[in-house]
Amino acid sequence: MNLLIEVLAFAVAIGVLVVVHEYGHYSVARLCGVKVLRFSIGFGKPLFQWVSPKSGTEWTVAALPLGGYVKMLDEREMGGAPIPADALPHAFNRQSVWRRIAIVAAGPVANFLLAILLFSLVFATGVTEPAAILAAPAPNTAAAVAGFEGGETVVGVRAENAAEAEPVRSWSDLRWKLLGAAFDHKRVVLSAKGTDGTSDFQLDLRGLTEKDVDDNFMSRLGFEPGGGKLTVAGVQPGSAAQKAGLLPGDRLRGINGMATDNATAFIAYVKSHAGQPLTLQVERAGAGQGQSQGQTQAQSQQAGRLEDIRIVPQAQRDAATGELVGRIGAELATQVPSIDVRYGPLESLRLGAHRTWDLAVYSVRMFGRMIVGEASLKNLSGPVTIADYAGKSARLGPSAFLSFLALVSISLGVLNLLPIPVLDGGHLLYYSVEAVTGKVVSDRWQLVFQRAGLACIVALSAIALFNDLARLIHF
Repeated sequence: MNLLIEVLAFAVAIGVLVVVHEYGHYSVARLCGVKVLRFSIGFGKPLFQWVSPKSGTEWTVAALPLGGYVKMLDEREMGGAPIPADALPHAFNRQSVWRRIAIVAAGPVANFLLAILLFSLVFATGVTEPAAILAAPAPNTAAAVAGFEGGETVVGVRAENAAEAEPVRSWSDLRWKLLGAAFDHKRVVLSAKGTDGTSDFQLDLRGLTEKDVDDNFMSRLGFEPGGGKLTVAGVQPGSAAQKAGLLPGDRLRGINGMATDNATAFIAYVKSHAGQPLTLQVERAGAGQGQSQGQTQAQSQQAGRLEDIRIVPQAQRDAATGELVGRIGAELATQVPSIDVRYGPLESLRLGAHRTWDLAVYSVRMFGRMIVGEASLKNLSGPVTIADYAGKSARLGPSAFLSFLALVSISLGVLNLLPIPVLDGGHLLYYSVEAVTGKVVSDRWQLVFQRAGLACIVALSAIALFNDLARLIHF
């Protein structure tokens, strides 16, 4: 069933994105008076074909669905066959350079417009997200230096010299606002509600490099979702957790006198204390709430009481880093407070455009970092990974799938705007040179660049496919 969902979700995602991209080219070409000969979804042998009696365009669905194209009337692609004189004004190569730029750019622009629409729809219909409540930050992190102790709810973010703060409604909202400030190397002020009311905290992001701004940058700053319940979901036989007496359903309230409500922070603390005794403050689960069959009557009577448990993490070699880290052999589960986020139509549209812009800029910067070696090429993903995430997001619900679709649409738009021959960006580069110099790039140079661009695409595709296989078989 999961495989079927992944295949269907992938087919829908690719189908929608390709149709939107190619329809962008098609619609602007028609507006510019260019005759479109074929609109194809997919490559290879046609499965379905029909011809529009009005425009004469041949609409095709082909066997290989990974892409598509719009074929326009063009003297350079007629194989030497003459074009009737009355059709010449409708040839693509006879259009002004600005019209050709508009036609080529319309595909990526359509992808960005789709992303704005999808994000706006998600914001308008509402989505359930973790609340912007902070867990206790790790020592010496930016959050700890700013003065956060854990339990605060962030309600606003503003630049250091700004008069008004932008409201923060959820954890995702906080992450995106800090991501933008990190990219701009700003010092920001966070307004947060705590037990003593609302206070301001200055957070310095000027020292962050683009290498620091990745998927883990919030954790690196010391920000983790808090305010929830951290419980033991399972205990491995013979582990330190079992020897110490931890039971499934136990709620972890503290470690070495520090409050804990976040699995990531708890695991990081345990890892850094291999072989060192720790004191866990534990609240036993109530009767019927996670007790194992082997739990004794005496343990059951202790349910709901707080007690201290001494535990010594076992030192084990980390497979990824080769370092010795502490492990207690307990499976953890975190339940964080959530909030329903919903916006009005105009605000949703504004936020959709803002989110699309942020993701597009992030994608360009990430690609630039990969080129100069500041980011790993492992960040490239191919069709296998896309299909996997398509299936996972589809199972999470409409909002998650629409957000995933918007993200891939942005990635497709950015990829096609890269100045690589064969892609839309390569053609835009040719036409930009023509617009500035007044001279068309020669066919000879276009052929050279096209071969180089094709080599780049093949190399990127091979790396993406290798990454897919590596994730699939975990090596």
